[in-house]
This record gives sequence, structure tokens and C-alpha cells, in this order.
Amino acid sequence: MFHGSFGRRTGASLVALSLALAAAAPIAARAEDTAKPRESTIIVTGEGTSEMAPDMALIDLGVVKDAKTAREALDANNKAMAEVLAALKESGIEERDLQTSGFAINPQYQYPQSSTGENPPPVLTGFQVTNTVTLRVRDLSKLGEILDKAVTLGANQGGGIRFTNDKPDTAVSAARKKAVENAIAKAKELTAAAGVGLGRVLEISETSYRAEPMPMMRAVAKDYAAAGSVPMATGENSYSVVVNVTFALDK
Repeated sequence: MFHGSFGRRTGASLVALSLALAAAAPIAARAEDTAKPRESTIIVTGEGTSEMAPDMALIDLGVVKDAKTAREALDANNKAMAEVLAALKESGIEERDLQTSGFAINPQYQYPQSSTGENPPPVLTGFQVTNTVTLRVRDLSKLGEILDKAVTLGANQGGGIRFTNDKPDTAVSAARKKAVENAIAKAKELTAAAGVGLGRVLEISETSYRAEPMPMMRAVAKDYAAAGSVPMATGENSYSVVVNVTFALDK
């Protein structure tokens, strides 16, 4: 009985000791981490831009027709829009580059004037139908011709032209490299002014990317419009990238 009881007490003590050591290990590790001096760092923001001539245009073209009845307005609009779409396809615009982006039927009212100060009810005078299509023009040499033909066939409303790039990867990559180079240059300038050394790169993150139209002086009409068509100036698109770079500091 004596030996058995002693063995059990010894085993329990060893287990308790092991648990105590295991619990103490994380505490010791945390204490060691706390004792280590924190690595000095510097965080710098860099920005880079790159320009690229556009190779594609996005255009909103609309047909607006008025008539006494909604049916008459719709029929007139359908006829004009069908002619516009047919002309666009004949000019080389593919089905995948044509998309209806807006359609509306709106009643039109006349508001009579009253000499007695009363507000007479509005009088329905007819209906207006608007049909808008968004198209991509991939051959900019045909842009002026396409606009001229569309207006001739009935397009009488437009929402602007946006010049863009089908694949801006090259410009974005160049802007990204310039952003990192800009961050490194800033870091070197700051550390030199502070009298400390610049260490290794610890972290790089891209915080924003945007594409902005950037007007540039360029020949108008000669390159992008045939004789008698709408003159166009495409300019250049500017792509901008912003990065944050964290550097270690050398003592």
C-alpha cells in the first residue's frame, strides 16, 4: 500500500510539473518578444502615371420621336432606330459592340396659363419615345463617318464620347513600376534628410488604380475623320497607380 500510494503521488507531481512548465513557456516567449526592440520602419506612398493613345470609343446615340399617340411615336422611333442600327452594322460595328442602354415612353403635357390665378389641369398633347444604344467603335478611323451617318438617319440625341483602351495592361504595368520607383526615391530622400540608412523592403501594397482621360494636343480631323464627316480629337488616356511601400531602417 505504501509503495503504491507513493508512486501515485510521484506521478501526479510529475504531471503537475509538466503542466506548469508548458504554461510557463508561452509566457516566457511573450516576455522575450516584448524585450526585443521593435524594428524601425518607414512607410512611403508612391504614385506613377503612364499615357496611352486610345484605340476604342464608347458612344451613346439616341433616337427621340414625338407623336399624338404612344403607338405612333413608338412606330416612328422603331423605324428610325432600325435604320441607324443597320447603318452601324454596315460600317463594321459588330453585334457584340451594340447594346440598348435606355428606353422610355413619356407623355407630353401643355400647361395652360390662367388670368384668374387658378391652376388649370395640364393638357395631354402627345407622347415621346426615346431609345438609346451604346456602341463600341474599335476602328477610330471610322468614328467621324459613323457619327455623321447615324445623325443623318435619325439619331438626334447623344450622351457623349468616351475614348478608352481595349487592353491597357501595358500602360498600367508601366505606371505601377513608376509608382514603386517614386516610393523608393521618396524613401531615400527622407532617410538621407534624417541621417539614417534605408533598409530592405518589408511590404508593398497597391492602394488605388484609375484611368483618366487626359487631353493632349493632337491633330484634329486629319487622322480620325474622313472628308465631310464629324471631326474628332482622341487625345491620350492617363493611367495612374498608387502604392504604399514599407522599408526597414538601418541604424
